[in-house]
Amino acid sequence: MLVRDVMNSPAVTVGPGDSIRRAAESMRAHDVGCVLVTVGGVPLGVVTDRDITVRAVAPGRDLEAPVTTVMSEPVVTVDADTDLADAYGAFRRTGRRRLPAVVQGRVVGLLAVDDLFLDVFQRFADLLGPVSWSTLTDEPLDEGPLGEAV
Repeated sequence: MLVRDVMNSPAVTVGPGDSIRRAAESMRAHDVGCVLVTVGGVPLGVVTDRDITVRAVAPGRDLEAPVTTVMSEPVVTVDADTDLADAYGAFRRTGRRRLPAVVQGRVVGLLAVDDLFLDVFQRFADLLGPVSWSTLTDEPLDEGPLGEAV
């Protein structure tokens, strides 16, 4: 399975000259927890709802200031055609929770740790289905008084 199979697309983006308020409004409008700061599709940084809270609101920063003043950088990206197993490694190595997915350096989506949880749950369900079915269809064992097989 590839990154493109589980990523969210399109990613929500803002420009480097957009305000912190504009980034927050974009998050609200698209019901997401982060936006990518891009120029011509090339990612420059990531701004999360936490970045806005901790780096802008809490210290009393002007919300009309450029979003670049609160973005996290450098951006760690993953190619959209990368195998999902390699993306797991990228999350482990970087400690990031969101990775912009790119094709030829341009953003095409966003991969979040939550997307990998969904993949893990699906794989687990795929394994459990046959196991559960075989358990339901197997003949029961004769059991002794303490539940041991006889």
